[in-house]
Amino acid sequence: MVKKYFYITMSLFLIGCMLSCFSACDFASDSSDEDKLEVIVTIFPPYDFVRQIAGDNVKITQLIPLGSESHTYEPTAAELLKIQKCDLFIYTGGESDVWVEKILSSLETNNVELLTLMSCCRTLEEETVEGTQGNENNHEHEHEHEHELDAHVWTSPKRAIEIVEKIADTLIKLDAQNTAVYEENKTSYLAKLRELDEAYAQAVSEASGDTVIIADRFPFRYLAHDYNIKYFAAFKGCSSDVSDPSAATVKFLIDKVNEKNIPTVFYIEFSNQRMADTVMESTSAQKAQLHSCHNLTAQELDRGETYLSLMTANLENLKTALDY
Repeated sequence: MVKKYFYITMSLFLIGCMLSCFSACDFASDSSDEDKLEVIVTIFPPYDFVRQIAGDNVKITQLIPLGSESHTYEPTAAELLKIQKCDLFIYTGGESDVWVEKILSSLETNNVELLTLMSCCRTLEEETVEGTQGNENNHEHEHEHEHELDAHVWTSPKRAIEIVEKIADTLIKLDAQNTAVYEENKTSYLAKLRELDEAYAQAVSEASGDTVIIADRFPFRYLAHDYNIKYFAAFKGCSSDVSDPSAATVKFLIDKVNEKNIPTVFYIEFSNQRMADTVMESTSAQKAQLHSCHNLTAQELDRGETYLSLMTANLENLKTALDY
């Protein structure tokens, strides 16, 4: 953490040195993009939402590199300047984006429209369920974090609908000449999201089981809440150290899988899957991925994966996991 804030401080110092030559250090762009609205986002969901709504009418950049974890991301000085230069900057907000707030307070952003995903929809407090690491007789820790809002709002299609509506409104506000295009694309995309929402609700209501096991971090608070899915997880969604789960946590998950005869144990994207493998070795469960969609690998991008395709794959895996 000290290293991260040192890095940010040095980056801000470099900005001060570079601002005097800012006009001569413009970022390279295609000539066809020069007159387009410039949008910068931190993670993949708003990147995908913007491109579904705007198509080729905006120039969009995702800051976090492909295959990288958002929790460990550190911006470069060039990226900080790029934020100051854009028309619309979309980030998550909340505790996971403390670095953004620190940076924005030091940049000149009067001409930048700022939008957080957490301001687009209703939010929920983060929770720690039975068995989750850090919940073993640690009442002081629980009290400290009991009012912290969960930032992973996009993981529920219901909340994604609200986010897309707000992003579309913001794009129209900033680029009124393309209103008709944005409205048409928004309507089409929202129809697909609502269909996905209905599919999740139907699948869970018709399932014979009601509980899932995630041998990993759990960034699916909104998904679980909105579709009445019970869960047990090894770590909270934003846990920084998941390399060394306690024996008590592992045993708890194994016991739950065996007790309920749960057929699938989940891991999330970019996971080393070791904990899921450990649970599998002591149960009859198989493992599967539950993708939080926060970022893609280069291979996923090349395959043309989208928020809809990833969440549809999640739905199919959930159907199997709840069939017990």
